Amino acid sequence: MRRIGITTTVPVEVIYAAGCVPVDLNNIFITADDAAVMVTEAEYEGYPRSACGWIKGIYSAAKRSGVDAVIAVVEGDCSQTQAMVETMAMQGMEIIPFSFPYGRDNELLRTQLAKLIDRLGTTWEDTIAWKRRLDRIRRKVWQLDDLTWQQGSVTSFENHYYLINCSDFLGNPDAFEAEVDVRLEKTSPAVNTGLRLGYIGVPPIYTDFYEYLQSLGVSVVFNEVQRQFSMPFETEDIVEQYAFYTYPYDVFARIEDIKHETQRRNIAGLIHYTQSFCFRQIQDIIIRKRINVPILTIEGDSPTTLDARTKIRIESFVEMLS
Repeated sequence: MRRIGITTTVPVEVIYAAGCVPVDLNNIFITADDAAVMVTEAEYEGYPRSACGWIKGIYSAAKRSGVDAVIAVVEGDCSQTQAMVETMAMQGMEIIPFSFPYGRDNELLRTQLAKLIDRLGTTWEDTIAWKRRLDRIRRKVWQLDDLTWQQGSVTSFENHYYLINCSDFLGNPDAFEAEVDVRLEKTSPAVNTGLRLGYIGVPPIYTDFYEYLQSLGVSVVFNEVQRQFSMPFETEDIVEQYAFYTYPYDVFARIEDIKHETQRRNIAGLIHYTQSFCFRQIQDIIIRKRINVPILTIEGDSPTTLDARTKIRIESFVEMLS
């Protein structure tokens, strides 16, 4: 079975329908014991200091994991992805481009899906069958998300963990579903009883983010982008599914989703994480003008624990809201 690396969430149904195994290179990178070394490895090969830390980590993860090919989202994700996959191609790695068309054009998106289906040698019928299979798991993960903010019995980090792994289902949907089932059956006391915050932006590169917030008595009851990885909407149409998915398109749909969930989950404030040298930092301007709850914007660069300055800013934000 071919192992297909992905640089962000893509139509994973197509990969499984083709008899391949998806590997989310982001998760390989950030969960590595030496993630910071992986960033340094890319810099040693010539990646500039000002390149995104995630991009450098993904590059090293692709080399280390020995994937057979990489599906690269060249429109709708990081603006540095194209240059990164060109360095991969230079070393002989097979690159499969995919785009989320700006403006959510359903016909263009259907064309992209058709090209991916043809490239991987599968069919629409098998792809839709896998959508139904994976949607069953997604619904169970939505239950864990509901338990996070409704009952407080799923921790903030667990919420992050199960949602983010819907990108590739850990390469083994059966095993991942079994893990989710075990967690759903587990009876846990309420742990999210403190100040209710939301987390927006790409997943944090900080390795102790949720642990530190928990030490302050804070409950993160909404993880924006991670939740989008679980495709949190009911639809039978796979094209419509990836058109509803907010992350790869303009910021305004993301803002509407954030506003809706902030009100629904009774959230007191938001922490907006931005990655150093990322174009999404500019979107913070729009987010602050369009969302009327207190927002703390923090920035990260390489995989490490929270620095003292960021800890103080978070603590001050929490004290102000409390």
